[in-house]
This record gives sequence, structure tokens and C-alpha cells, in this order.
Amino acid sequence: MADTDTAAASMPTLQVLTQYTKDLSFENPGAPESLQPAGQPQIGIQIGVNARPIRDGDFEVELKIEAKAERGGKTLFAVELAYAGVFRAQNVAQETMHPFIMIECPRMLFPFARQIVADTVRNGGFPPLMIDPVDFVTLYRERMAKTPPSNVLAS
Repeated sequence: MADTDTAAASMPTLQVLTQYTKDLSFENPGAPESLQPAGQPQIGIQIGVNARPIRDGDFEVELKIEAKAERGGKTLFAVELAYAGVFRAQNVAQETMHPFIMIECPRMLFPFARQIVADTVRNGGFPPLMIDPVDFVTLYRERMAKTPPSNVLAS
């Protein structure tokens, strides 16, 4: 039984200490004309993740979502959200800390950020923007192919 307790105590863990909206912006430049139904808009979505250490084992992770809808070359709406959380990582090997933080933390933040974006767009007079689930592993790999990880997550 003691071996089981020791093994459990040394397992990597990730704890959410807090989460919050860091920045939120919504623009509806063509209202009220833009609110009239006139076909499907072109919607572009960008998602980014940043992290920084706060103290030993604690990290702030920021999920940034930018979405813009256009029709006929005119902006219908633009929304930008920076949604963040403070996480505590324990028993994570240093060589796996970067992917652990940059994949698992935004995966935990995403459902909340997605709901904020949907509600904000709906409150702007449009149908809610329901962002498809994000594959944070692929997003991480694409980012690392462009820019290898730095030691910014080293505490």
C-alpha cells in the first residue's frame, strides 16, 4: 500500500488556481445595418497560447482568441479575448514542462473562453459564434516547428 501512495504522490499533477478574463474587446462597426440577414459571412479565427512562470511551479497561461466576420469586404464584427489562468504543476520533469503547460492548460481554459466569445458575439446582435474544438497538440507542434521552446517556463 505504501508503494501505491508513493507512486501517486510522484505522479504529475496540474491544478487550476484561478482563471479570468484578462482582456475582452468587441467591435460592431456597421450596426445596425450589419445586423440585417444577407448571406453567410466569412469568419476568420486565430488562436494563440502564451505562458510565463509566476513562482516555483506556478504559471500564468493566456489563451488568446481573435475572430473577425466580414461580408462583402466590410467587417461585421471583431472580437478579441485574452483568457488566462494560473496553474500549479507538480512532479513534472523539466524536459516535459513546456509541452505539458502549453497543451494541457489551454485545453482546460478553452471551454470557458469559447463560451465568452459565443456570448459576446450574441450580445452584439449576431448568432453566437461557436468555435470548433481546438487540437492543442497540433497547435503546439506547429508553433514549435516555427519557434523552438525557450526556457521561459523554467522557474
